[in-house]
Order: sequence, then structure tokens, then C-alpha cells
Amino acid sequence: MILSGYRHGVITQDIFHYNKPIVVYFEMDEDALRGLDPRANPQLQNRALQYFEQLKSSHDGWKLCAATFTNGNYFGNDQVRFFCLQVIEHYLRYRYREAGIDDQQSVRSLICTCLQLMGNESNQDRNFLRNKVAQITSLGFVADYPHRWPSFFTDLIGILSPSAKAVDIYLRVLLSIDSEVVDREIVHTFEEIQRNTVIKDAMREQSVLQLTETWYTILTQFQSSNPEVTCMCLDVIGKYVSWIDINLIANDKFVGVLLEFMSMPLIRESACDCIHDIINKGMEPVAKTKLIESFTSILQNRGIFNPQEEEEGDYMAKLSKLINGIGVNLIISWQKLQKAEDQENSSVTMAALEEKVPLMFRFLGDEDDDVSAAVIPFVQEYIGILKQMKQISPKHREHIEGLLYTVIKKMKYDDSYNFDHEGEDEAMFQEYRKQLKTLFTNLSALDTELMVVTIHTLVTQTLPQWETVKVCDLEVAITMLYMLGEALPNPQGQQFSPDISKASALQNMIRLLISSRVSCQGHMIVELQFFETVARYEKFFLAEPQHIPDVLMAFTDERGFRHPSAQVRSRTSYLFSRFIKGLKYLDMMIRGQLNPYIEDVLSRIQDLLVLNTPDNGYQHLLSNEDQLFIYETAGSLIVSSSLSPERKHHLMKELLSPIASKFESLLSKLQGETDEKRQYAYAQSINMATSLASRVSKGFSSQQTMQACGCVETFTDLLKIFLQAVNVPTHRQLIQTGVRQYLHRMVVCLEKEILPFVPVVLENLLKQPEAKELHDFLPLMNQLIMKFKAAIVPFLQQ
Repeated sequence: MILSGYRHGVITQDIFHYNKPIVVYFEMDEDALRGLDPRANPQLQNRALQYFEQLKSSHDGWKLCAATFTNGNYFGNDQVRFFCLQVIEHYLRYRYREAGIDDQQSVRSLICTCLQLMGNESNQDRNFLRNKVAQITSLGFVADYPHRWPSFFTDLIGILSPSAKAVDIYLRVLLSIDSEVVDREIVHTFEEIQRNTVIKDAMREQSVLQLTETWYTILTQFQSSNPEVTCMCLDVIGKYVSWIDINLIANDKFVGVLLEFMSMPLIRESACDCIHDIINKGMEPVAKTKLIESFTSILQNRGIFNPQEEEEGDYMAKLSKLINGIGVNLIISWQKLQKAEDQENSSVTMAALEEKVPLMFRFLGDEDDDVSAAVIPFVQEYIGILKQMKQISPKHREHIEGLLYTVIKKMKYDDSYNFDHEGEDEAMFQEYRKQLKTLFTNLSALDTELMVVTIHTLVTQTLPQWETVKVCDLEVAITMLYMLGEALPNPQGQQFSPDISKASALQNMIRLLISSRVSCQGHMIVELQFFETVARYEKFFLAEPQHIPDVLMAFTDERGFRHPSAQVRSRTSYLFSRFIKGLKYLDMMIRGQLNPYIEDVLSRIQDLLVLNTPDNGYQHLLSNEDQLFIYETAGSLIVSSSLSPERKHHLMKELLSPIASKFESLLSKLQGETDEKRQYAYAQSINMATSLASRVSKGFSSQQTMQACGCVETFTDLLKIFLQAVNVPTHRQLIQTGVRQYLHRMVVCLEKEILPFVPVVLENLLKQPEAKELHDFLPLMNQLIMKFKAAIVPFLQQ
């Protein structure tokens, strides 16, 4: 019988033995309910929110919402009905445990009525309402079962008719119960864990057998007429099998149905997941191996694991996930048996595992990356087992080689990859590629020699043909050469020798990378990977410094700083800095090799040093951040060279002249500008000018001081110019931040030469300071006192 529900001021009888009547004498605030409409104005929406809080805190608010939900007046009004369910949910979650007998019976009556409404074949409620009803049912369940409502499952099954709508809400309730009681991803309190244990124990004893019988009935009755309900039932089985008796599911009756479903296109993906959940169940290792072998034997005999090449991608991904579960669980069983020193069963499990390796290869190498990614955990665990072996057999060496070639093949970009506008698909591929790189590193640890030979073959066959091979093939060859550095066990320096006859394979490959002129290919991804690789192997240039000029030219021309892609220009700005720093710390011989090219490099990048200002009138190739790297690198080139101090002074002055020449005019324009946006743009340019000069000073060191390089005058002249800006009232904080940064660097680089500026600095930076300015000034003051205590203290005392 379908109940009519609660009525205002009317006693409504419920079903079974929950016959406590409920009477409601007040009605909903219709004006407040209008605020639930998404199109309502903010005032009405706020009133609805206030009404929601009022009902939640009211003693009988949930009863009014129960009557409103079930009385039929608001059928079709999803907002109001969901609103009512939320109030009821709040009551069940926070106040129902302390409810008296009358309210307990009223809640059970409400739950039964809601389930019957949802189970009515004519019900048109949307899924979010059905899910909320299922959630409310599960909240009542966890509060009342088994003590206050021991017959819950009998009542639940008895309420519902064998229709698709009724079965749908029944399964949703079971899924919601799983979320409340079992789901390990939900954090539970200690009390909730104890409660859940009691519930599961009672269900195992009283209800699970009855539940499994309903599941089998649903699977057999709805497989053709309603695949959606069948799939939901499989989902329920997969969740419950983790804690119920495995024999209730892993039996001829259920397995026969599951195997039948594997050939039904609308159900097979859910069947795949269900089998995966079954074999994932925690079990003793011997029993787990037998369970897996029984499933895989049948699936292989039926050809399930040999799908057609054109098979649908989602289904293939599910199959791959199943293979992954099989492999990982066999490895876990083997590890447990090894720990228990059960050699006989350990050998049986290892034999079963080795039989699955061809399946692992098949799915790892699948053209679809989602299919391939699903089996990667199996591959990782298998590599882990190979690492534990004292000696690698020829068969396992073949597996390692096969995995290595598969990883390299799958590392390649697809033709559809959008390098200019990377979206979600591209981001997913990059994540997948990271997983492949991890596999490569682990494989390399198993057989370094094989890895070097494989990559050497790939590089030497690909790079000389760069003008004709596909971009994806070219990029992956350079990428593997880059990754070789992580995989080799010896320090990088031991891989390179000035004696070409003693050169390692790595040294030969890097020489080929540079001499092949592959950097002229032009595609952004090839250029990026070229520069990443040469910057990584800076110690190669200690052995063969004659290649430095070619790399410097590549950085400074259309392959690097002037490439059409802003991404390439930006990345090479940073890599150029890293490359020069790497050379800077190498042998003096390299400095000698660099000397003839330093001025040429500085000349080539001269136009890139122009300060970005609002008046330039053209789009700069480099961003402000990129310029910071270029200026720092140019300073390092000058300072670390073996040029005379006079020449260094000249080059440093030329380097900083764009800053000096622009600064005063920027300051003047800022003071005369009235437009706020342009004022801010000028202030940013002034801040940037000081930041660039600060970065140049990072080239100096304790060995190559500013004094030894003859550059003191250049930087103190700049300091005089910068100090003119500290009293500008417009965007004062932004400008002072840049000047303070420069002063910090000068305290580090200069000695007594900075002391004459201290009074001026203190006088200007501390003139009517704001609290934040004073706070930011203190570190500078501490730095000055620490370095020049004897000279500074008398002045401070004055």
C-alpha cells in the first residue's frame, strides 16, 4: 500500500508496527520558500536561509518538513522538497539519537513513507532527491540498527515492490549505508568506528544472506530490461563484498552471472569493476591466489582478456584495471608467503604471476593512455619484485627490455597534442608521462647497461635524421637522453673525459645532440628539450669546451630568446642562467674558452636588456621575470670572466646603462602623471629597474668581489640615482621596496664605499615612515650594523 503521507492537522497511520500518529498544526512560510527559487532576489534568498536555520533549531521543524515533503502539495517543486529533506537530515544527524519513543516511531514511519513514494513506478523525482532520501534512510539506520530497529532490512525489503523504481531506491539506500558505515575514505571518530563494527557484525549475523538473495534476483530479473539498475546492483555487491563472507558471492551462481555480463555491452564495465572488487577482498594468500586463478582461468578461456583492437576505450580501461588488480594482489600474496617462508605456495603464486606478465605488456602498450595508465601500479610492483631477485634470469631480462621499449613508445606525444594551448587532455598526458618516467628510472636500476645501449641506439638513429623524422620521435629521443642523467648510478662528472677515445656513450650522445644541429628543427617542444638537456649536462663542457660557443649562440638566437613561442623564450631565459652558473663553477679552462665570446653574447642580447616601460611602444620579447634572469646571467658572464678589471668595468657599465638612462626619466614622468593606471605602471618600471640592478650584483662572490672587478663606481653611481626616488609620495611603498632590495645587495657587495650613503639612506627612508615601512627597514639596519658596527654606531648615537 502506498501511503498518502503526513497531512496538516490530520493523523496519518504508517505501515507495519510503527503506528504512532503524528499531528502538525502549523504550515510552511510560503514567502520564505519563494527564496529557494534560484531566480529569487537576494533579500528573498536570505530570508529562505534564515528560515532554514529556524527550522533546524526548532523542536518540531523536522516534523513540518516531513509533512511538507510527503503531503503531495509540493510534488514537482524540487527546491522546496530538497529543502525539507535537508532539515530532516540535520535532525537525524544531530538530535535523533536522544529522541523519545514517539519520535523514533515517527521517523521510521517517515522513512517507510518516503521509500514507498520513491518506489512508486510513476515517481518522477530526480536523482538528487532520491539520493537524499537514501541518505536520510541510512542516517536513521545507523542510529537505530540493530538495537532500536532490528527488523530494518526485513522492513526495507518488505516495503518495496519488485519494480525498477523500487529496486533503484533500495540499492541507493544500500550504497548510502556503505558510505556511512564502511567507506574507508570517510574519516570516522572512535565512537563511530565502534558503532560501525556493531552494525556490521549484526548484519553478518542477521541480514547479509537475505541481502545477497535480493541481489541475485535483481541481477537476473533486470539485466535485459534495466541495465542501469543492474549496474547499480553490481556496484553494491562490489562495495559489500569487502566485509561479508566471500563465499556468498564467489560461488557458481554469482560467478556464472558475472561472466555472462562480461559479454553484454551495457553491463560489462560494471561487471569488470565488480570482479575487481571481489579479488581485492582481504584474504589469506593461498585462498586469494586460488580465487584469482579461478576467475582468470574462466575469463581467459572465454577470450575476455584478448579483446579486439577496435574495442571501446572505457571498457578497455576497466579490463586494464582488472588486470592491474589481479597482478597487484598476486604480488601481495607472494610477499606474504615469502615472509611466512612458505616456499611451496610462494612458488605457485609466482608461477601464477608470471603467467599474467603478457597481459601486463598488452595493456601497458595499449594505444589508449587511459588503458595503459590503469595497469602501471602492476608494472611498478613487478619491477619491485625483480629488484629483490639476487640474479636476473634471461627471461626476466627480456621482460625488462620489453618494458623499456614500451615505456619509450608510450612517452611519445600524440599528433593531437596542442602545445600552444594545453588543456585538460594535455595535463592528463603530462601526469601519465610522469608515471612512465618513474617506471624508466626503476627499470634503469635493474639493468643500467641495457638502458644505456637502448637509449644510445635511439639517439644515434634519430638525431642525425632530425630533418625527416617526426617531432614526437625527435623529442622522445632527446628526453630519454635527458632522463639518462637521473638513471646512471655514477656521478655525472665521471661520465666525461677530455680524451675522446675514452668517451662514454653519454658523452658521445651529448656531442651528437649539439653537433647534429637538431636545435635548428624549430618546433617548440624540441627546442625546449634541447636546452633542458644541455643545461643539465654542464660537466660535459669541461671535457669538450669547444662546444660552448654553439650552445651560447643557440640560446641567443631564434632558437632561444627570439623563438616565436613565449614559453620557449621564458624557459630559455632561466636555463641560460643555470647553464652559465654551471660553467662558472667549473675549471678555469672554461673561463678561458668563454672570454672570446662574452662580448659577442652581450652584444647579441643588448636589445633584450631594454627596460620594459609604458612608453616603449612595442611588445618586448621577454617578460620582467625573464629579464631578471638575463641581467643576472650577463652579470655572471662579466664577473666570472678572466678579463681585466678595466674591461669588466666597461662591460658592466654598458650592461647597466639601459637602467641608468631610463630611471630618471621614469621618475620625472611618474611625478608629472595624473592618470592612476599610468602612475602605477611607471612605479612598477622604477621598481623593476632597481630589481634588475640587484640581480646583476649576484654575479659577484667572495672570490670575484666588486672591488676586484673594478665595478664599485658603476654600482655606487646607480645607488645615487635610485636614492632620488625614495621620497616620491606616489606608490612610495612599491618604489622603496625596490630601493631597499638594492641596498641589501650593496651592503653585501661593497665595503666602506657604502658608508657615505648611510646618512642619506637613513634620512630619506625614515622620513615620516608608515608602520610597514619601518618594519621593512629594520632588516636593512641590522645588516648595516652587523657589517659596519664600528663605523655605524657613532652615527646612530648622534
